[in-house]
Amino acid sequence: MTQATEVASNLDFSDAQYYFNRELSWLEFNNRVLHEAIDPRTPFLERLKFVAIYSSNLDEFFMVRVSGLMGQVNAGVRAKKADGLNPAEVMNVIRAHLKPTLQKQHALFQHELRPQLQEHGVCLRDYDALTIRQQDYLREYFENQIFPVLTPLSVDPAHPFPRLSNLSLNLAASVVNPETKIQKFARIKVPNNLPRFIGLPQELYDDKSYVWLGTTLEEIIGNNLSFLFPGMEIEGHYLFRITRDTDFPVKEDEADDLLVAIEEEISKRRLEGFVCRLEIEKSMPTNLREGLMQELGVAEEDIYELEGVLDLKDLFFFLSMPLPELKDTPWTAVVSPRLQGVERGEESIFSAIRKGDVLLHHPYESFKSSVQTFIAQAARDPQVLTIKITLYRTSGDSPIVQSLITAAENGKQVVALVEIKARFDEQNNIIWARKLEDAGVHVVYGVVGLKTHTKTMLVVRQERDRIRRYVHIGTGNYNPKTSKLYTDLAILSCRDELGADLTDLFNFLTGYSRQTNYRHLLVAPLTLRQGMLKLIEREIHHAQEGQRGRIIAKMNSLVDVEMIQALYKASQAGVDIDLIIRGICCLRPGVPGLSDRIQVVSIIGRYLEHARIFYFANEGDEEIYIGSADWMPRNLDRRVEAVTPVLEPDAVQELKDILDIMLTDNRHAWELGEDGVFTQRTPGDNGDVRSTHDWLMNRALKRDHSGTIDSIS
Repeated sequence: MTQATEVASNLDFSDAQYYFNRELSWLEFNNRVLHEAIDPRTPFLERLKFVAIYSSNLDEFFMVRVSGLMGQVNAGVRAKKADGLNPAEVMNVIRAHLKPTLQKQHALFQHELRPQLQEHGVCLRDYDALTIRQQDYLREYFENQIFPVLTPLSVDPAHPFPRLSNLSLNLAASVVNPETKIQKFARIKVPNNLPRFIGLPQELYDDKSYVWLGTTLEEIIGNNLSFLFPGMEIEGHYLFRITRDTDFPVKEDEADDLLVAIEEEISKRRLEGFVCRLEIEKSMPTNLREGLMQELGVAEEDIYELEGVLDLKDLFFFLSMPLPELKDTPWTAVVSPRLQGVERGEESIFSAIRKGDVLLHHPYESFKSSVQTFIAQAARDPQVLTIKITLYRTSGDSPIVQSLITAAENGKQVVALVEIKARFDEQNNIIWARKLEDAGVHVVYGVVGLKTHTKTMLVVRQERDRIRRYVHIGTGNYNPKTSKLYTDLAILSCRDELGADLTDLFNFLTGYSRQTNYRHLLVAPLTLRQGMLKLIEREIHHAQEGQRGRIIAKMNSLVDVEMIQALYKASQAGVDIDLIIRGICCLRPGVPGLSDRIQVVSIIGRYLEHARIFYFANEGDEEIYIGSADWMPRNLDRRVEAVTPVLEPDAVQELKDILDIMLTDNRHAWELGEDGVFTQRTPGDNGDVRSTHDWLMNRALKRDHSGTIDSIS
């Protein structure tokens, strides 16, 4: 036995030092998002976008993860997770991390990006920096467009403190009665149904080179409070914003009507969850601050003092500016080479699929010419008998849903599993569920106790003397809008065994099927965990037999302890492992004798990396899978997920090339160290910049013109 083997055999996999905390790993991910805003190589308006994404991400983090931890602390939970931290300890680290980071984010916008906006002709001014003529215009605008919408709410013994809605932006106004000299407090909600940024007409620009000139809605309201409190002296006004707990689990087995239960949950979120974060303007006086703390039940450690504009997620607005030179070069998705005949009207999509499986890669390849065409042709084709689909998230004006309605109107059997428990998309999904039901679509809401997260569609077609089943199995939602922003993969196939597997899966989702075996698919919570563990074990066996073991896994998050321990065992056995993890990674790489054969990289750039790919070398008989599941307990145990093998040789090679491109990225790739710190890769001495997203866009363009492309070396 070698010394390294002895060290490895003595390691205790349950030791907390071998695991990163989930929440703290997520904060590191969001830091990488913020870095894209800091990095001057990012086009200027895209930097503002990343500031907004950072804030939007953080809102959800507080509403779900932080509020959950605070609830555990309040309930006296002291149990430690695999990383050795209990809820109170995690909360202390989160607060210590976020307070300086949020100040850094706001300083970035206030002192660097906001002045640069003006240099580019987009001028966001404080109200008192406007000219008299500009203020006069905004005063009139306030009277006509804003004032009628406002409802000032005073706080005194006759007027209890108002109930504040989640994520609401508010003004705390301090006013004094000039006769009694008594100070009063009032709250004015900044309306979220009016534009946040108000522009001035061009005739009032004091510099004719400006593209846009204006100020914020809250600045206009705050400087015209005399209209709301006539006869009172305005001492000051100060912004604040609250975040509430939104985690209201629905007891499905006790709900008579799941749709109604979910709607009740949505209404609770807005006003009933406890306040888990209070953001305040830095200049707010102590008496107002303490009053808010008392009324909202917020502890001092959950107050975040910030300067400048609050709620920076609204900076998405500035991407609408007509300054293309300050944005990413526009990308128009190409048509998949295998579907170009369909696009030209030379054949049906069913004919194209019968020639062989079609691998799709969005947003490089068009979602419209593939997925939307697939379901649209199925809806109109008289030979199509049945369409079944899972809908986790979709857009408000979804052409996918419209095709389902068309199919039902054309007399086809249409089944849509609408996941109305998809967090923050529940209301949208309820609206579509009712529309589909009204059109005659059979709508089901999944399996009690599980979220249906799988991205699958089955089309059953009568062809001469046989029934043929066509499938779409992917990693992304049936959402045309996110298909332009998220990278996702899918296959279109008419393989009999995949069709049979999806038939069994839909029977499990819609009926009382207890199907536990599938031909090709790995399905959570039934076979996915054990299936992946067996694939890892096989690589371990090959390595122990003297062959090269090799695993590449790309996913959003790696949290599950059992999967992490399997990877540790594989590394110890000599398997080389590359992990491409966009977000949370609880595995600690590079530990001698434990994980020194594991490398972890994260790609953060123009597109949100959403595709899941799992590659196993299998001693030369390679197997590669794509699907909807991360390696997290919720995906493996509490959701319905589907992961499919990719069987077409050309598609296998394409996926290997995609993985190779990501693993050699030196522009948007970050490497995770043993110490938990991510370090961004930099171009080599020759200056060769390899950006995954640029590389794949160029690759798609070349293939669009030539029809084929050589594999990378």
